[in-house]
Amino acid sequence: MKVLLINGSPNEKGCTYTALEEVAKTLDSNGIATEIFQVGRKPLSGCIACRKCMELKCCVFPDRVNDFLAIAGDADGFVFGSPVHYASAGGAITSFMDRVFFADMFSGKRSFYLKPAAAVVSARRAGTTSTFDQLNKYFTISEMPVIASQYWNMVHGHTPEEVRKDLEGLQTMRTLGRNMAWFLKCKEAGVKAGVAFPEREERVFTNFIR
Repeated sequence: MKVLLINGSPNEKGCTYTALEEVAKTLDSNGIATEIFQVGRKPLSGCIACRKCMELKCCVFPDRVNDFLAIAGDADGFVFGSPVHYASAGGAITSFMDRVFFADMFSGKRSFYLKPAAAVVSARRAGTTSTFDQLNKYFTISEMPVIASQYWNMVHGHTPEEVRKDLEGLQTMRTLGRNMAWFLKCKEAGVKAGVAFPEREERVFTNFIR
């Protein structure tokens, strides 16, 4: 089993990475393979709703979004990390997740269906809970079980060194890693025992304007 951890910070080894690394080390110690995927610093366009992903089976823009979509289907779980920018997720990770989840849905890949996910947020001080809420909405609309911890998944600090002094934040990351590992093992045991996935209905779309 493998969990992909997505670093949505432009800083490759900054505060967000430090939090994700703590989750990854805990997953590794519980027998779950991990990979940290860097969104990077190159400009990312937002979704332009062209719906080309329906025919291309990937996003029309050839960038890190497609790099991620190419490997997402093989992952068993996901942790998306973001710094806080103006009390919300950073622009890069927002554009990235908008396009990843849209392209995956409209291409029919369904890389995220019933796979566990978690959001991790890093801030110097405030804006963490609003960012946390924002990221979780991608998971709940995609039928992904959301993995919780002993506190909301956040760390505080202006530098990686300061984050490492946030003992409660790091403990929250480790608890998250253990909970994710436990869920994945339970899911695997259920599949091996013959527990079927839920019955699916044909999707209904209802507009509010009549």
